[in-house]
Amino acid sequence: MDTDARKAADRLLEVYRTGEPIDPLTPEHPDASIELAYRIQQLQVEEWTLGGDVVKGHKVGLASRAIQRQMGVKQPDFGHLTASMFHLEHQPIAAERFLQPRIEPEVAFVLGRPLTGPGVTVAEAVRAVDFVLPALEIVDSRIRDWNIGIFDTIADNASSGGVILGSHPVALNDVDLRLAGCTLHIGGELVATGAGGAVLGSPLNALVWLANTVGPMGVTLEPGHVVLPGSMTRAFPVRPGDSIVAQISGLGSVTAVLDTKEEQ
Repeated sequence: MDTDARKAADRLLEVYRTGEPIDPLTPEHPDASIELAYRIQQLQVEEWTLGGDVVKGHKVGLASRAIQRQMGVKQPDFGHLTASMFHLEHQPIAAERFLQPRIEPEVAFVLGRPLTGPGVTVAEAVRAVDFVLPALEIVDSRIRDWNIGIFDTIADNASSGGVILGSHPVALNDVDLRLAGCTLHIGGELVATGAGGAVLGSPLNALVWLANTVGPMGVTLEPGHVVLPGSMTRAFPVRPGDSIVAQISGLGSVTAVLDTKEEQ
């Protein structure tokens, strides 16, 4: 398995260097397991950390019915968030960092205690959360034209791209995340509305799912780490020059500015 995983990981890593997307991996691995897909993901994370990047959290992908229908899958997945993926709100983000960017509005959990599965309950997840923030996730794909299945997106680090966090922390007991409504504006135009209940019934359920999924792999969700539980709406394409604002009731707003590409 490791030989196949290494070859696929190298192909995906090359996309980061060249900016040229590749064809889907699924036709080359038609009977491959989800375990192989996560091994491909992990090999890339190991390369990034060897190069000096640092894991700062995790994301749950494909957590809402809207996203699952959009991507043609039926189950969540997870990916790693590294320090280089985090961007300050209101500050220009170089569009050249991304290939096929889309935007998703989310709640971000910031942990104050470790969470180690399996067996994590909602009560334990609540105790582990230090505070929550509004967030925008830039999802991206190294697979040409977003032509992905569950194997492709897992191998491609759950289609991770970038994270923008709001700057006003809110205590978890001050907001009901299930009922928290969300609006998403791109370029001043309202493109979507959503609610926290779209994310596995509650974003907290996604946090529990993540802890219990990565725990058997030897991974602990660490204090200070950020967990993105999944999008409250479907994902929308964004372009250089776009300004994106998500407003989440009880949490406030977060703004991302996608700058124009630098001249070559």
